[in-house]
Amino acid sequence: MFTRLITAAALTAFAFPVIAQDQTPEAQLFDAIGMGDILEIMREEGIAYGLQIDQDMLGGSGGSDWRASVETIYDAERMKAAVGAELTSALYGMDVAPMLEFFTSDLGQDIISLEISARRAFLDDVVEDASKDAAAIASAQETPRFLQVERFAEANDLIESNVVGGMNSNFAFYMGLMEGGALNGDISEEQILTDVWSQEAEIRQNTMEWVYAFSLLAYQPLSDDDLDAYIAFSESPAGQDLNRALFAAFDGVFEDISFALGRASARYMVSQEL
Repeated sequence: MFTRLITAAALTAFAFPVIAQDQTPEAQLFDAIGMGDILEIMREEGIAYGLQIDQDMLGGSGGSDWRASVETIYDAERMKAAVGAELTSALYGMDVAPMLEFFTSDLGQDIISLEISARRAFLDDVVEDASKDAAAIASAQETPRFLQVERFAEANDLIESNVVGGMNSNFAFYMGLMEGGALNGDISEEQILTDVWSQEAEIRQNTMEWVYAFSLLAYQPLSDDDLDAYIAFSESPAGQDLNRALFAAFDGVFEDISFALGRASARYMVSQEL
């Protein structure tokens, strides 16, 4: 279910979402799949990325003003509202009932708990690096669990869709730089597109490492039968519909965020030149 690069280490006091019966089915699904928690974690990831931009592009001169700008761009409530609206739109005309049936089941809620816990654990670079090392070994040995995770990734198109999403976000960031005046008209949109495409192999490799590392960590406590059940749902019409809807919802929102980051970066870069 996780998307946009979304453990066995359980949360100390994880509470399953309370599904309000007066909500629309789409809103109930948003809660059932733990989207609010996932977006809170993605906000933390985004702020860390924004602070890295300060070091890499602004020479560390952004300071508290830059952090405030990044936190505004990654506003949690606005992200939840935007993804919720986009998801509702993407689910229009689809049968949400089997999606809700799976993710409100005991297995579905266990899966969501594990995904959120793994995503939170990955905020620690040490955990992420160790998980990638373990995944590389499992891949080389073609362990049964790695082959299961590989089937899961294929069923949800996790590699290709995330590569495309990553490239689109990079393009949006460059366009934000351009609109903000940081490129001084020295580079065209076509050149930006060429540069983004040149990053495809690196983005693909990073995506594969992340997806397999995350999946092996998140689903480690699941039995083979439970993971097979998740794969079967992912391969079903309902699972395929939900996966497409999730990627559509995230892609639009995070391209907007990347554009805003690029434009904000440009503002600081131009001010440094004055």
